[in-house]
Amino acid sequence: MKYGITIFPSKPIQDEANSYRKRYDPHYSLIPPHLTLGQSFELDEKSVDVLIHELKIIANGTKPFSININKVSTFAPVSNTIYFKVEPNKELLELESKIHQSKFNIEREHAFVPQITIAQKLTNDEYSDVFGRLNMNEFKFEDVIDRFQLLYQLDNGSWTVYETFVFGRELV
Repeated sequence: MKYGITIFPSKPIQDEANSYRKRYDPHYSLIPPHLTLGQSFELDEKSVDVLIHELKIIANGTKPFSININKVSTFAPVSNTIYFKVEPNKELLELESKIHQSKFNIEREHAFVPQITIAQKLTNDEYSDVFGRLNMNEFKFEDVIDRFQLLYQLDNGSWTVYETFVFGRELV
């Protein structure tokens, strides 16, 4: 089965992201706005319990922290993807690093760029128009992050939460 590890931002950030995603992101109906902590990966059913135990240890050792979003950015020229740029901070970078250093050694396809995608798979003309307009807007969001989620992919390509890991809780 295919899994992923993400952070879902607060409702105001999700609402703002979805106002663009509805029109500019073909994955809009597959997953809510999110910040990806680990690329998707395959894992057999037997290993899921071990992964969950590891993720609980990571979450237990993590304190809530804030993230800030102040602008949009892009992966161009590599891809016509536009995103809310999440300002990297020590706590977020440490959390992402711990997840990748777990015994599951979740591979990084690319360098970690904290972001929430709002548009992707745009034509060159669409990209230029949308990014040009969004780049003129001012975005100011602050959000307290106190949990992350393990997701799994359904047969129809959509993603759903397998388990949520709240920071600072004792192991169960």
